[in-house]
Amino acid sequence: MKRILVTGATGYIGSRLVPHLLAEKRRVRVLTRSARKVADRSWHAEVEILEGDLGRRADLARALEGIEVAYYLAHSMDGKPGFVERDREMARLFGLAAYSAGVDRIVYLSGLHPPGVPLSDHLASRVEVGDILMASGVPTAVLQAAVIIGSGSASFEMLRHLTRRLPVMLAPKWLDNRIQPIAVRDVLGYLSGIGTVPQPQNRTFDIGGPDVLTYREMIHRFADLSGLGRRTVVTVPVLTPALASHWVGLVTPVPTGIAKPLVGSLVHEVICHEADIRELVPDPPGGLLPYAAAVAAALTGADGARPEPGSVDPARLTSADPDWAGG
Repeated sequence: MKRILVTGATGYIGSRLVPHLLAEKRRVRVLTRSARKVADRSWHAEVEILEGDLGRRADLARALEGIEVAYYLAHSMDGKPGFVERDREMARLFGLAAYSAGVDRIVYLSGLHPPGVPLSDHLASRVEVGDILMASGVPTAVLQAAVIIGSGSASFEMLRHLTRRLPVMLAPKWLDNRIQPIAVRDVLGYLSGIGTVPQPQNRTFDIGGPDVLTYREMIHRFADLSGLGRRTVVTVPVLTPALASHWVGLVTPVPTGIAKPLVGSLVHEVICHEADIRELVPDPPGGLLPYAAAVAAALTGADGARPEPGSVDPARLTSADPDWAGG
């Protein structure tokens, strides 16, 4: 069995990837700043837990010793100044340490984005981190996803609360941009699968579900599935991403510092331009989950993505809480 390191194991994706890997009989080590943060997780006794900091070379050397596959799921999403530089330096150090340790491959989850256009600072930073890791000398698979549909995901909680609390809403005109959402179940399947393909990859992969929708359509379908009745969405041209993020922060539990990068990504059309990963990682039985099925699973908790004991309650999150990361 390959020895696997998961960083960002207290984040939304990382904390759900760990039990997914364990169910596949993988040997998992997690790197966390505080073992206390994972002490109440259902899987804590089944993994090797190392305390350490991604910004310290000695901690990285210990964490990566004997590791074959390293999942890099850490990034800043707090809206604080200097996050671009922090993420750049952490990725650089991680790449160097992984190369020195002889790691076989790195897997990183980034954001789906259109080519050749200016991006928000947050999305551009995530793209840059992927580029740094791919240039490290360690084959790196960078998976690029848009909106992740799963209970507790920041993207999903923003959609849920906007739809429930605002039967009539004034919204930015870019709510009519196309989006290719993906169920959290399928994100975890791709992350796990790409880590075990025979030939390590050094490239980006677009990942998305079978439906391409506008955010307006996502709101309407969520309302129908939740039995809320038809929502009225009127778009206006003057609601900038900064203003929209403050608006989201007022009417949802998603903090403004986290809403800003999420809203910033919706300014673009975020759809897959290739589906090469499906040649390497087979679709799950029954295929990728359509949007309606992913929402239904999230609403009932059948997606297995509800926060575990020891996680942060989404209703009381702040910008510094890592449980949003990757969501």
